[in-house]
Amino acid sequence: MKLTLAILGALALASPAALAQGCIVARSSSQLVGPETAGGYLSAGEWDVSFGLRHQFSFRHFVGDVEQTQRIAAGTQIMNKINLLNANVTYQLSPRFSLSFSAPILLASRRAHNSPITTTAQGLGDVTAGAQMWIFDPRERAKSNVQVGFAMAFPSGRSDVTNTVNALTGRGPQIQVVDYSIQPGSGGYGLQFSAQGFHSLPWASQLYVNGSYTATPQNTTNTLRSATATNPLTAFNSISDQYLVEAGVAHAVRQVRGLTVTFGPRWEGVPAKDLIGDSLGFRRPGYAVSLAPGFQYAYRKNLVTFQMGKAILRDRTRSIPDRITGAHGDAAFADYVWLGSYSYRFGGKKHKHEDMN
Repeated sequence: MKLTLAILGALALASPAALAQGCIVARSSSQLVGPETAGGYLSAGEWDVSFGLRHQFSFRHFVGDVEQTQRIAAGTQIMNKINLLNANVTYQLSPRFSLSFSAPILLASRRAHNSPITTTAQGLGDVTAGAQMWIFDPRERAKSNVQVGFAMAFPSGRSDVTNTVNALTGRGPQIQVVDYSIQPGSGGYGLQFSAQGFHSLPWASQLYVNGSYTATPQNTTNTLRSATATNPLTAFNSISDQYLVEAGVAHAVRQVRGLTVTFGPRWEGVPAKDLIGDSLGFRRPGYAVSLAPGFQYAYRKNLVTFQMGKAILRDRTRSIPDRITGAHGDAAFADYVWLGSYSYRFGGKKHKHEDMN
């Protein structure tokens, strides 16, 4: 298989700076695949500009890994709709080192099925800036490599968006802070650690794996969740860690030049306890495991990707306040997550890729 022109689309989609896994806050995007399927390593001086879109609709409630089917039967389920656009720019400093900047924009809504009130939030999320390094020199490792990265997430997104809501209680319109699952920003700084790798197989196939973990040293935001939030353990929203791990197999379709199909598991979520700092405040920890078929299509300097994850396991775990009080809250999860992206590569020195077969 030849390493053609096109894009290492993976780097454009690894930002932690945007929401959402239903009521579980998770900032993640699309799949990462090695340069054989994505179209080749970026060369020194090249730029990669990418736009990724994530869509999901969450409505199934879980306590632990048990679905609360009575919520839908009673019409009390909470429904979150998330549309997340992420823009990323990567610049390749040298064959091994690159810099990246990412900015997300969120459009989200939240409503209880039996309520006439819909709350919404939109705006810029938390931007990130970071650097990545290939462990092995790409000029010597065409068929396998590992990349590690580090990025800083900055609290550029609002975590205190409010709506004016009339709850029909006779009090008239009231200002209400929207739920943290649809807030554009986390409310704090983040340290993102990431890694990705690929290994070429016979028959035009490739194994890929990637993961990221965003640590948030700060404890809670400074905005009260509501005027009636008086419990000191949960009065403020937690600024929570988050993670994403996915792996799979990519296979180039010989009959269609530039087309690669992908398949593998995807695991993302929020831990109950942060890696750094305290873990108090209100959070809905948990995770979702999905099986995600997809494809990539590379044409010259363009790359289009698509992935659809079908949830096979959802678990709303207990938060630290839950453990202190003996409670176990629930959370709404999606059945599917839809991920798409477009990337364009330009600049750099012209170079000839070697045949990999």
